[in-house]
Amino acid sequence: MKIRRYRWSDLDTILALHQVCLAEVGLFPGDGVYYDDDFPLIHRIYIAAGGDFLVGELDKRVVAMGGLKPVDPGVAELCRLRVHPEFQRRGLGSAMLLALESRAVELGFHSVRGDTTLNQHAALTLYERSGWREIERRQVGDLVVIYGEKRLRAPVPS
Repeated sequence: MKIRRYRWSDLDTILALHQVCLAEVGLFPGDGVYYDDDFPLIHRIYIAAGGDFLVGELDKRVVAMGGLKPVDPGVAELCRLRVHPEFQRRGLGSAMLLALESRAVELGFHSVRGDTTLNQHAALTLYERSGWREIERRQVGDLVVIYGEKRLRAPVPS
């Protein structure tokens, strides 16, 4: 998978990817967790704010994405980590998560935070395997939202 920075021309594709991925796990607009109002503002909310937004391509098709949004000094929120259902279970989520964590270090963040829902089993497994720790659970409507974080390590100079 080739990972690159988001471009304006990706907007419709990543919005569709977001919708497909959430529908796959039973999330839908109005459930108290699902939202997509940040998509038209990716450059402002993520990139211009000091974070980033990455997409992953296979054969020139966008199949994965994820963003970093600064939330506190030294801390970024990892948002919108998605892999198209047709391409899951191939290590693409791990690759995208690793790329986002590496990018966060490059941007000067020492920690990342994020959330997912209890019914997103693949995401929970991915975060756990990648060294994230759960910091809180909250009931939001009919859903349980899991909040996690990971302390990042700066690369060791060679």
